[in-house]
Amino acid sequence: MCQRCASRNDECVYKLNPTLSYTQRLEKRIKELEDQLASASRSPPSITASAHSSPSTSTSGLQDGRSPPKSHPDEQSFTRSFSGLKVDDKGRITYVNGTCANDRPANPNATGVYASAELDQSIRERLVANAMQQRALETFSGTPEPFQYLLNVHWCWIQPLFMFIYRPAFTRDMQNMGQYYSHMLLNALMSHSVNWGRNDPTTRRLLDDHYGGGDIFGKHARSMLFEDMKRGACTIPMVQTLLLLSAEECAFGNTVQAWTYSGLAFRLMDQMGVCFDGQRYPGCVPLNEEDIEIRRRIFWSSFYWDKMLSLYMGRMPTLHLTPASPPLVMYDDSAENELWEPFGMPPDGRTWNYPASTAHSATCFIAMIRLSLIFNEILLHMYDPVIPNTESEMVECVATQGPALDKWWDDFPPNLRMDAANLPAIGPPTHLFTSNCIFHTYKILLYRPMLTRHYDTSIDGQLPWNTYLINCVTSATATIAIFDLFARTYSIKYCALSISYSMYIAASVFLLQVQAMPTDFQAIRRLDYCLHMLHRVMVFNPIIGRSTDFILKELVAIGISFDRRAGCLVETASRRPLAPQNTQLYQRPLESTTELAAQSSSHALFYSTIGEDFGTGAVHPDVCHAMIGLEPVTVRFCTLDD
Repeated sequence: MCQRCASRNDECVYKLNPTLSYTQRLEKRIKELEDQLASASRSPPSITASAHSSPSTSTSGLQDGRSPPKSHPDEQSFTRSFSGLKVDDKGRITYVNGTCANDRPANPNATGVYASAELDQSIRERLVANAMQQRALETFSGTPEPFQYLLNVHWCWIQPLFMFIYRPAFTRDMQNMGQYYSHMLLNALMSHSVNWGRNDPTTRRLLDDHYGGGDIFGKHARSMLFEDMKRGACTIPMVQTLLLLSAEECAFGNTVQAWTYSGLAFRLMDQMGVCFDGQRYPGCVPLNEEDIEIRRRIFWSSFYWDKMLSLYMGRMPTLHLTPASPPLVMYDDSAENELWEPFGMPPDGRTWNYPASTAHSATCFIAMIRLSLIFNEILLHMYDPVIPNTESEMVECVATQGPALDKWWDDFPPNLRMDAANLPAIGPPTHLFTSNCIFHTYKILLYRPMLTRHYDTSIDGQLPWNTYLINCVTSATATIAIFDLFARTYSIKYCALSISYSMYIAASVFLLQVQAMPTDFQAIRRLDYCLHMLHRVMVFNPIIGRSTDFILKELVAIGISFDRRAGCLVETASRRPLAPQNTQLYQRPLESTTELAAQSSSHALFYSTIGEDFGTGAVHPDVCHAMIGLEPVTVRFCTLDD
């Protein structure tokens, strides 16, 4: 019963209807359970593949509902060594492992519960109601500038991408110094938001005059972090601080720091038992609904960041699923239907109005996690940096993960997909750009290694590399079309690292086309656009620079250079531009809504590079043969310290 009804002695009735995303999730879960019952009656459960066995399209250990998961062959032996969470002698939450000499046997009666649909709904209602209350209270917090501005920057531009921080708990505990807030975490959040915040003249002036341009936030965050580590502290805000610092360092090209901070975060998560489902294995720790929600979100946001960072760094992923991993469930989906507006836009006082859009943050985040589960298989079976993957392993990975990616796209809500051949005049929320770009990037990364191999057999009468090349070129072209809309809507100042990386991977496909056929002027135009935009993005994401140099080095070998002053590809000998130059080619962001129609038609490069053959698979037959033996540029970011 809520406090209002209790004080008035009224019957407490929750009148809000469940959201569409929640009912869709229930319907999907019912179908999954029906399929599981049907398959269980036909055959026994199969053993889950190991990290380097054959790739699987399934994601064992992942449950979407709270009913008991499918039986896992190793679960009985797992539960014998893992007894659940506990509180150690210093009051820190950790987990009980039977191999540790300091662990006392856990209470055998302290078992978790599998929630029913009714309990699911009850938990959701309470968390959503609390989130809505906290959002209302935020307006009365009176947080001074520039802190409030930088907080708003984070909630708008950064939070929907990774959801490192559970906003209702953070803002509540910020007022009373609760367990989910710390000055260290606030400083890390401020530091990560400074780059976006400096687009506002007033905030930039405050930062320059009183906060060392914003550098002081990062210094304070690191100082307090290492003080906490020296004391042996182990808290949720420490994990969140490390994740934010890792993301910030990665964007600046500080790969060692980014990898180290993330590794510390993952170790702390393991120490605190965040990698385990606190509802199924509570041990003797009294976790409430909010605690469980926060721990789940941190696990899955870290799981996603681990895959992205492993790709950027050329490393193997650290976090893997186990029978005890938290389920992919977000009870509090209140952010789903919030209105999203580009906070801080437009820069420089332009009169530009963005029509408020539904955020769809929860749907987008869950979809990105599902996509990262597929990409985890691609990383393991196609991009092992230590032991080269075998030919048969890679072929099987393509055969299994290709359909998995197609299914992900089919399951992705149609209103959230971006059709590259039919884009709107103004872009959706930025995290939807990221979802669409990352999908195309993962598709390229699946098929690109197969482009330069020789095949003796055909698939359905067609040589397989032709199909692979069509997939790569289609996704690469879609990427630059989506990026083009992003740049025209928001400007590249707000370009996240993941979107910049998508452009780099798209450029690598066009590079292969140009290397195979230097007279392919359509591929040259597309590559020219990619390099021009990457050259501009490099100011905001410096890590892009060194990797782009690898593309330029390959072009020099075939007599093509990049004129940095003009921002275009030229013949090395004559310095003649290879792509037609147009004064309307590279547009600034929109200054007013009245420019939409005019700019949509005048942004010549985007439409001319798509071409009428987009998505039809029109590839010159000689290109496929010419690609055999070429060496694609690295998929990882390379920096000056490499």
